[in-house]
Amino acid sequence: MKVLIEVVGWLGAVLMLSAYVLLTLGRLKSQSPVYHWLNIVSGAGLICNSGYNGAYPSVMINVVWLIIGLYGVYSRPASQGVVTQ
Repeated sequence: MKVLIEVVGWLGAVLMLSAYVLLTLGRLKSQSPVYHWLNIVSGAGLICNSGYNGAYPSVMINVVWLIIGLYGVYSRPASQGVVTQ
């Protein structure tokens, strides 16, 4: 089990860094579902690893990271759905 948790944590770290690098290089846009899903999955992996290892501050920041990613996936931009007269 410990090895699986370590692998999940390392994959989470790689995915999080990949999302940031791809955003910085202009390969992804900040509103891209792919960008948000990379952050959601990476946050989940780091939550598992941090929780298993008792690193609760890291768990907390990654829970927030994951929630922000979910918000990015499931919310509409402010300009959509607004009715103006």
